[in-house]
Amino acid sequence: QVQLVESGGGLVQAGGSLRLSCVASGLNFRINDMGWFRQAPGKKREFVAAINFSGRDTYYADSVKGRFTISRDSAKSTLYLQMSSLQAEDPADYHCAARSPGVLTATTRYGYWGQGTKVTVSS
Repeated sequence: QVQLVESGGGLVQAGGSLRLSCVASGLNFRINDMGWFRQAPGKKREFVAAINFSGRDTYYADSVKGRFTISRDSAKSTLYLQMSSLQAEDPADYHCAARSPGVLTATTRYGYWGQGTKVTVSS
């Protein structure tokens, strides 16, 4: 059974930083591309960032480019999202997702999803 478990969310002041983690089990983490998505109340789910299976390629939404960094540690089967300069438009439930290797885009479908971790930004 595949499980993706996110953690690291919380309340942070505008301009602050958070690091999200996603621990994967039940799949071969080393051969899966991984992604982060977010969904704010009343809004559609939005692509945030993706990383390929080797960690050599990354892809970001324009809204987070330069502020967020996606990375992975295959030895720990863990995906990370380092978020800096958090802004008023960043609060949401953040979900990690896994899929078979392919081209990194914002619209590629993912097969496995985590339950999410909530990020709140105070002004």
